[in-house]
Amino acid sequence: MMNAEQQYIDLFSQTEAMICKHSAEVLNAPRAGAFADFERLGFPNRKVEKYKYTDVSKYFEPDFGLNLNRLSIPVNPYEVFKCDVPNMSTALYFVVNDAFYNKALPKINLPEGVIFGSLKEIAEQQPDLIRKYYGKLADTSKDGVTAFNTTFAQDGAVLYVPKNVVVEKPIQLVNILRADVNFMVNRRVLIILEEGAQARLLICDHAMDNVNFLATQVIEVFAGENSVFDLYELEETHTSTVRISNLYVKQEANSNVLLNGMTLHNGTTRNTTEVILAGEGAEINLCGMAIADKNQQVDNNTSIDHAVPNCTSNELFKYVLDDQAVGAFAGLVLVRPDAQHTNSQQTNRNLCATRNARMYTQPQLEIYADDVKCSHGATVGQLDENALFYMRTRGIAEKEARLLLMFAFVNEVIDTIRLDALKDRLHMLVEKRFRGELNKCQGCAICK
Repeated sequence: MMNAEQQYIDLFSQTEAMICKHSAEVLNAPRAGAFADFERLGFPNRKVEKYKYTDVSKYFEPDFGLNLNRLSIPVNPYEVFKCDVPNMSTALYFVVNDAFYNKALPKINLPEGVIFGSLKEIAEQQPDLIRKYYGKLADTSKDGVTAFNTTFAQDGAVLYVPKNVVVEKPIQLVNILRADVNFMVNRRVLIILEEGAQARLLICDHAMDNVNFLATQVIEVFAGENSVFDLYELEETHTSTVRISNLYVKQEANSNVLLNGMTLHNGTTRNTTEVILAGEGAEINLCGMAIADKNQQVDNNTSIDHAVPNCTSNELFKYVLDDQAVGAFAGLVLVRPDAQHTNSQQTNRNLCATRNARMYTQPQLEIYADDVKCSHGATVGQLDENALFYMRTRGIAEKEARLLLMFAFVNEVIDTIRLDALKDRLHMLVEKRFRGELNKCQGCAICK
């Protein structure tokens, strides 16, 4: 065992009672099992096939502060955070580090029966509901990061939408990283949509302070029969942030889920997405985009499991890499023996704007059924020189022409967004990002 693991094994052994005291019984129940899994698995290193492009274990070696005693962080995000999406009124909530901020809440009445709030609090108030779902998708026996997160997570957010309820207003959750010392947070998100429910959630990651942050996150999404759910994740942190996120989704019959993860500015990011299509007629649209320069690294690892017949999956990931940035994409589509009439498409397109940028792509199809339509394609290329030349003959400066081409390239991912105001906002943010104006999050007071 490396010492990276040892310091956390020692930490948990010393602080288990404190961790449990500041969390809820339902979240505490799987801890001991998760800890045993973590001791056995440790942090994944490059020898683990799924993690061959990112040595996760090395990011846990430094000594990070953890707030296990749940001391309150003196910040009112509603005052400091003004990064709203114009023309889009959202129900806005905050998680500061890994604690749900409930000292002030938006004056918004969500439809009757809908719950959005602190995972710890709701787990205390409605243990039966949370127990039914928490940890049921995120298997600690298979993944060291999930095991670690389940061992240490004390809070996070939960969204519950009862049967046939439609939440019209998009919900926005902003994760703020705030600390004076190098700091680690372990967040948990649980999303439950019952039969016929509909909702849209936008999660934004921001870092307030210029220290080293490490964030682990586990999200579980249960999409019931005929439900419709959109999850947009937008990362705008800084170069000394490490984000390791595992997203697990289970879809029942005729459910429709859109996942779109956008990395606009970061340090090192590793996103794992695992989707299981468990009921016929389910559809997943899984999209992602990364814009990286300097020494930034973005690694997306996805798997879509067609467990039953007649399901559809569309996957589109695009990267633009500049300077010495490193991108990785590995996408598995698994079609099980009984899953006839599967329709699946996977596309990964990448642009390396410099010779030093690196992109690793690994599309994988595993098909065990014969009556299916499946396709996948991956390309890594440079900017189109002919198009550049043409634009320059029309009087467009080279730098501007390059920006326009890069912008046009990622537009396809932005256009999958099913929220017009957010789509417009992202077009603007992406343009700013390419112009180098977005090295922090534009528009919020904390970064000025």
